[in-house]
Amino acid sequence: MVSLKYPPKPRPGDRVAVVSPSAGLPALFPHVYELGLRRLREEFGLEPVEYPTTRVLGADPRDRARDLTAAFADPTITAVLATVGGDDLITVTPHLDDDVLRANPKPYFGYSDNTNVLNHLYRLGIVAYHGGSVLVHLGRPGSPHPLTFASLRAALFTTDWYELTPAHEWGDRPNPWTEPETLAHEPEMLPGAGWRWQGPQREVLGRTWGGNLEILHWLLATDRVPTAAELDGSVLLVETSQEMPGAQEVFRIVRNMGERGLLAAFPAIVVGRPKAWDRAKPLSVPERQAWGDAQREAITRALAPYNPDAVVVFDVDLGHTDPQLIIPYGGEIRVDAVARRISVRY
Repeated sequence: MVSLKYPPKPRPGDRVAVVSPSAGLPALFPHVYELGLRRLREEFGLEPVEYPTTRVLGADPRDRARDLTAAFADPTITAVLATVGGDDLITVTPHLDDDVLRANPKPYFGYSDNTNVLNHLYRLGIVAYHGGSVLVHLGRPGSPHPLTFASLRAALFTTDWYELTPAHEWGDRPNPWTEPETLAHEPEMLPGAGWRWQGPQREVLGRTWGGNLEILHWLLATDRVPTAAELDGSVLLVETSQEMPGAQEVFRIVRNMGERGLLAAFPAIVVGRPKAWDRAKPLSVPERQAWGDAQREAITRALAPYNPDAVVVFDVDLGHTDPQLIIPYGGEIRVDAVARRISVRY
């Protein structure tokens, strides 16, 4: 197993980096971005520090890597938050200065395409944090979601165990960023039905690895993932994006992880609630429920030949749906199938 260490945590009043290593969407949606920055200051007492490419759309990957490296190198910066995801961070991580990152470990918060950075830091031995986008979560329309903000606050400032809570209501149909007036209104929410458990009744304690399933597939293709031996005993995290890969594609990605020998390494698997609505695929509520059922069946079917005895928990709020629970990446997690509880150590 990879030797991982938690980086020091920020304190209220500290300066934190706000970077766009994936997509410079603050340039297109400054009203959402500014709301996120204001909440970072007012709700968390942190002072955001921007970098040259934070508000630049289409910045060169080398420039984005230079900004991210600079954020780690700056001794006055105590945490690094990504503004949003994207689709080309896989071209940025090769340009990072790994010696600087190793010498200056800091909590990094991001999800989706930021799986590239989370995995990169994991391989350098640095615990990071899956979640906490400045645009998506800090800039949530209406008001901050209590579960998201409680989780983010604990992840930013504490080092203790934290029990995750199933959402009583959830959503995957966000307000359009192209219409600034919608920031005043709460997004559509649906009733929550709790987590779905399957597999043996046992408790699993391990370190997390994984992230967005589509990005993991890219990382597998570029051979940038840890070995099965390095991951042995870990807990796999997976979630799918707003691109909404179909059940068959999800099956094939998970199956291919099995063929690589990875699935057998995980005694437990925590699966994010699938996002099942997008403006390109505006599914009805019944269709969204069927979409989730099909994805759960696909993952179950893919696991069967490779790790039928894994503890599996579905519909955990850790991905592209609202709210979002922050999960330490490479940090400790306890998945208790007897008590049906999940806790993480921040």
